[in-house]
Amino acid sequence: MSETLQRERDSDSCRILVLASLTYLIWVIVTYLLEGRILTLLRPEAVIDRTTYTLIANILIGIILALMVIRKAERTRLISLESAGFRPLKRTIIAVIIAFLAGLAILLIQHHGAPNLVVLLNVYAQVLTVTIAEVVMCWGMIGSITEGTLLKKGRIIAIAGGILIASVLFGLYHIGHSPPFNQAGMILLLSFIGVVTSLVYFVGRDIYATIAFHNFLGCIGVIQALEAAGSLPLYEKPLLPVLGMATMSVAVFIAIDFRFIRQGSQHA
Repeated sequence: MSETLQRERDSDSCRILVLASLTYLIWVIVTYLLEGRILTLLRPEAVIDRTTYTLIANILIGIILALMVIRKAERTRLISLESAGFRPLKRTIIAVIIAFLAGLAILLIQHHGAPNLVVLLNVYAQVLTVTIAEVVMCWGMIGSITEGTLLKKGRIIAIAGGILIASVLFGLYHIGHSPPFNQAGMILLLSFIGVVTSLVYFVGRDIYATIAFHNFLGCIGVIQALEAAGSLPLYEKPLLPVLGMATMSVAVFIAIDFRFIRQGSQHA
């Protein structure tokens, strides 16, 4: 009986791993079609293109679809809520505050001081929608499922595998983005940055804190790209569509988390 159960578990793990891989591939392709192909994020005036990219690539696929895969993986006991980073509310609030301050400190050091607050707010909001999708997809889904699949080989190997796969796929995903993020050197650099985010995720085990921290790393790159393109002045007044999309993304993520992920958990 135990061998039969093990074979069934291995089969479930394989199916979920394939499902996660296909979800990731679809996300990258759609990101290219709606962002990298037409340079959406370098054109803050392109409201319709930005809205379409945000709704389809990030909210629909990067957040909703990836969370559904996470839920399926948890229901088959390949992963747990804790291993995927969904922790009690009080713990999450503390973790988010610490991660936010750490990320802000890195941005201030990297930028040699505080940028214009309105610019920072607009950039943070623009990046946030993408960041939620990135963290949910690359770490919450790919990272935790990889760890769960490798767990029978030992905890250290499982965590190392999760860190490696999540970091590399995070870097490779940028092939679908606008320049300079789709260039080979930048993809390699972003993979190393992904290792930093992986450490935050796998050590802290809180997906919200990982989002708060990782978003500042994204802000650094976007601010530098906007400065190079001479587009930073366009961000010196509140961009209401960008702020609205960020709010929607956060709301969708929290709603699905508490309505479907936690309530539908085997361990709730």
